[in-house]
Amino acid sequence: MDAPAPLHPPVKRSVTIAGHPTSISLEPMFWEALEDEARRQALPVNALVARIDVERMEADDPPNLTSAIRQWLWRQRGAEE
Repeated sequence: MDAPAPLHPPVKRSVTIAGHPTSISLEPMFWEALEDEARRQALPVNALVARIDVERMEADDPPNLTSAIRQWLWRQRGAEE
């Protein structure tokens, strides 16, 4: 059995949503998953984050954007299995 990947702290990156820059802190594994999903959907990462943000804001009690991204990625992973 392979050893689990080492744990890493979040990495802060800037993205632009609706023309407004914002910073998002995600662990490298989530950045990689977000970039992979953006490639799969043929979208820039900013556009995918904007879509996730719109979906997040439709919730009755919206989570913060970072949490919404993690949850969205988790749901995508479950949909693929």
